[in-house]
Amino acid sequence: MANTGSAYDILFTPIKIGPKTLKNRFYQVPHCIGAGTNYPGFQMAHRGLKAEGGWGAINTEQCSIHPECDDSLRITARIWDEGDMRNLRPMVDHIHQHGALAGCELFYGGPHAPGLEPRTISRGPNQYNSDFATVPGCPGFTYNHMADEDEIDRLQLHYVNAALRARDTGYDIVDVYGAHAYGPMQWLNPYYNTRTDKYGGSFENRARFWIETLERIRKAVGNDVALVTRCSIDTLYGDAGVEVGEDGLKFIELASPYLDMWNVNIGDITEWGEDAGPSRFYRIGHQNEWIRHIKQATKKPVVAVGRYYDPEKMLEVINTGVVDIIGAARPSIADPFMPNKIKEGRFEDIRTCIGCNVCISRWEMGGVPFICTQNATAGEEYRRGWHPEKFEPAKSDKDVLVVGAGPAGSECARVLMERGYTVHLVDARDKIGGYVNDVATLPGLGEWGYHRDYREIQLNKLVKKNKQSQIALGQKRLTADDVLNYGAARVVIATGAHWSPIGLNHRTQKPIPGADASLPHVLTPEQVFEGKKPVGKRVMIINYDPYYMAPSLAEKFARAGHEVTIASVGGVGAYMEYTLEGPNTHRMLHELGVNILGETGCSRIEPGRVELFNIYGEGSKRQYKGSGQLPRKENDSQHWHECDTVILITSRRSNDSLFRELKARKSEWASNGIDNVFVIGDAEAPRIIADATFDGHRLAREIEDESPQHQKPFKREQKVWGVAYNPGENPELEWRL
Repeated sequence: MANTGSAYDILFTPIKIGPKTLKNRFYQVPHCIGAGTNYPGFQMAHRGLKAEGGWGAINTEQCSIHPECDDSLRITARIWDEGDMRNLRPMVDHIHQHGALAGCELFYGGPHAPGLEPRTISRGPNQYNSDFATVPGCPGFTYNHMADEDEIDRLQLHYVNAALRARDTGYDIVDVYGAHAYGPMQWLNPYYNTRTDKYGGSFENRARFWIETLERIRKAVGNDVALVTRCSIDTLYGDAGVEVGEDGLKFIELASPYLDMWNVNIGDITEWGEDAGPSRFYRIGHQNEWIRHIKQATKKPVVAVGRYYDPEKMLEVINTGVVDIIGAARPSIADPFMPNKIKEGRFEDIRTCIGCNVCISRWEMGGVPFICTQNATAGEEYRRGWHPEKFEPAKSDKDVLVVGAGPAGSECARVLMERGYTVHLVDARDKIGGYVNDVATLPGLGEWGYHRDYREIQLNKLVKKNKQSQIALGQKRLTADDVLNYGAARVVIATGAHWSPIGLNHRTQKPIPGADASLPHVLTPEQVFEGKKPVGKRVMIINYDPYYMAPSLAEKFARAGHEVTIASVGGVGAYMEYTLEGPNTHRMLHELGVNILGETGCSRIEPGRVELFNIYGEGSKRQYKGSGQLPRKENDSQHWHECDTVILITSRRSNDSLFRELKARKSEWASNGIDNVFVIGDAEAPRIIADATFDGHRLAREIEDESPQHQKPFKREQKVWGVAYNPGENPELEWRL
């Protein structure tokens, strides 16, 4: 397509960053993916793909500068020695091949990095234990050591050495990480820094460590690289921390002479969802109230984030002087080719970030590669060789029937059509999206509907290109006879899952006595979406699920004026702590007056009441009492709670009856022209939207392989015995100043 015209030219206008030139205004800010330096292929392929997609600059994730800043069990990059440099160079080279700049973010976490692998202790302005859960679920677990002036000098030298290693690796940009309460921010922030010497007290003293560090780096690297610092210009603590109108702007003005660009944000690490705002609470550009002040204090270019996925919003913040460069992490994951699509005017082809933060959840869990709900190829670029915009052509002319147009089915059909297969996508619903259509009606989750919208747009475009393919919505549910007689060579069952109407749960693997969603006082989430009536004044949510459904339905009914109680065996929305939705979800439930009963299970449901119990009420002592006897005392914590309506959120079960009947009639496949029948997504096993989407994508990529139902092996990057890099043992590889 033609260029979109002059209105968008500013997004593709080069801009100087000190000695370097950014070819456009698209800047992938540092973000973690689970690659670090131990998975160089993963790191290279993921970052390099964004350069191919048009991003002007691509940064690593936080890059640890020294072993005493080790962030294990979370996987992050390191630049400790020549071994790390060797593993980072492929990424840098791949980025450069597409004319983009490569950036390295120098990370020193203080006590926010637990040092679990090297078993070291970090340094900082004072001794304090981290308010961040350095070990998931354990805030306050790790401490640091108060640095004296000798150790301050040593710490600054760590930064200098790391900057030199970054330069010699080939990086164009060195970013001193001071956002999210990391590194130098702990010295500037009075929340942490209570020193009384020349590195504490007044603003100038608290800024001294950061300024001296920038001075020393600049002196060491000269104009070989662009020097940037990432800075939280407001920690959102009021005058207990850094405020944009006080220390924030003062620091911008003070440090600008040493820098080539500012990378700014808000918030800290303990609740860094205030920066990486989930769409449940924050819309596009949610940091602008703070960021718009920065240009008052500096003439240097400014980059900032705000989940920018809309080209119009990008134009607005640049043309009004809020920022000079569009920063992005999550939108660059959802669509690595967004800049090119904007340049080509293909706005409808942008894979919009839905702000679910599932990508972040994997890093927060520690030790696993990230994933993306929208982009099933994210994290798979190297190990599976997947490209988000390129697909291997069809290897046969065999057509495919896909039953179910939810996350798995719609993605499978899309990728099959991209490959050139003839596909019939059939669903009983009137709209593509499956249960995403319901989820997107929940409070705060409307943007999750972008997942459906992208696939709906692409499928409709693909059907126009391939006249033999078809999308049939609002159809009667297909039976096994219907499928056998349909005439398709391959069948993909993507019929989803449902919430148990009888209270099956992971604590007992049995139904809850009295739980029966055919009764008027008991509902499942599906019945809520369908509008089952009546819903009484007092709503009891029986929750055995760790994700969004219980808090979302609680919010829905509380806002509608109901008195809501959640009885939950675990933390309400426990997984949402990993997606950064947790703190504000709990604040919201508190504001709405939702009563939460934690560590509470349900043993019986009757009209007008439920019997609840403490899940640990059987006591801590155990002894052998013989066969058939519990080793602990009987749980005697049962009590009755009055309510009018019960909502069961206990477990999900696959809608797999069609698949199982077809498998039972396998002997009839050949006579009906069927080669194979597959089951994907929730119909195989309930899972989050991202994993269901991945499953549909994977099957479509591998449908001609030997056993498509079972994923083929992927490339593994692993340490091999006898070839590890050991500093000091290989002098020719050792880093020298």
